[in-house]
Amino acid sequence: MASLKEIRVRIASVQSTQKITSAMKMVSASKLRRAQTAILNLRPYSNKLNEILQNLSGTSDSMDSMPLFQKRVENRVAIVVISSNRGLCGAFNTNIVKKVEAILKENYAEQAAAGNVKLYCIGKKAKEQLSKNHEIFWSNEELIETSDFGGIAELGEQLMRDFIDKKIDAVQIVYNRFVNQATQELVAENYLPISNLESEGEGSGHNHDYIFEPDKESILTELIPKILKLQLYKTLLDSIASEHGARMTAMHKATDNATEILKDLRLKYNNARQSSITNELIEIVSGAEALNN
Repeated sequence: MASLKEIRVRIASVQSTQKITSAMKMVSASKLRRAQTAILNLRPYSNKLNEILQNLSGTSDSMDSMPLFQKRVENRVAIVVISSNRGLCGAFNTNIVKKVEAILKENYAEQAAAGNVKLYCIGKKAKEQLSKNHEIFWSNEELIETSDFGGIAELGEQLMRDFIDKKIDAVQIVYNRFVNQATQELVAENYLPISNLESEGEGSGHNHDYIFEPDKESILTELIPKILKLQLYKTLLDSIASEHGARMTAMHKATDNATEILKDLRLKYNNARQSSITNELIEIVSGAEALNN
């Protein structure tokens, strides 16, 4: 059995850890509220823009001829990976890296072997893990901290320009979509070329009688890059909110585990203390009897 001093040291260590995890949980909860508000406020705007694009694409006969809609053989691929800069958020970053590795192995093994896969890493953790086996084409850690639309818009502009110039044939985004503070959905979605613009739900399949000024093609040319930049920004906000939710959950579990460990350690300490007192009493009684004899 461990000595009383050893148990006291372990209790103090666990109590210190519990204070840290509890504080980190509260910090993450505070950050989560801001991040959750940002993504929930952005989603209706993003959905409305997508609805407008769906309606416009449903009335246009020249969508396939537009550069960002053109599907090609995927010889050169770009994958945008969004992770976090810090750990202690459960399997948040590990799942992202595993998903990217699975995509490379199952879908783009030949392209990766030929060096035709470009990895764009937003967040420190994905860069650290993926750089062990793959070359990182581009990385940025500040966007996670600042959630700056201008910075993510520049990346979106670069991806669209490279796609139009045929430097890349397809773009995928791997990130965690925010569902609620306890649930994050790992997503790998196509970014370029643009697809799945058919209207769904109520009103789908109807002809829309619009008057366009100046014309449909000009509106689409102006609108599509804005929507793509906003879509990329939405994935960033989704990932940031998911990170704080995952960290809050992880720290909550860690705090609960520390509480259970403390219960066990205090029980062991009390048992050890009782045993020590009993031994001391036995020694005192034995000594007194020896003196009387």
